[in-house]
Amino acid sequence: MAITEQQVLDAVRPIEDPELHLGIVDLGLIYEIQVNPSPEGDEVKLRMTFTSPFCPYGPALKAQVQQAITTVPGVKGGQVEIVFTPPWDPRTMASEECRIALGLGWDEEDAGGQGGELESQR
Repeated sequence: MAITEQQVLDAVRPIEDPELHLGIVDLGLIYEIQVNPSPEGDEVKLRMTFTSPFCPYGPALKAQVQQAITTVPGVKGGQVEIVFTPPWDPRTMASEECRIALGLGWDEEDAGGQGGELESQR
């Protein structure tokens, strides 16, 4: 039985961005997972990005993801490809919880315009 994309996501879900301390799955850093079934064991190709093209932890993060893929039962091999297109944008790619943790969950319109009033009091 072929493994599923969900199994791969579950394997990498505990991995956190070392600077933000938020999960790479919830941050939206995983762009694509391809599972190629084979009788000898499935091959997994995962495309991901970093929060910055110059991420100093990039090689270590890639290695963690590679290791996590190989722990999924039934995986014979895996490949992690780092891409920067489309550029990562937490406002559209991260989960709601991550956006709030990053300070992106505040919407002045939802607050009845209070953000502008507070700004003018400073």
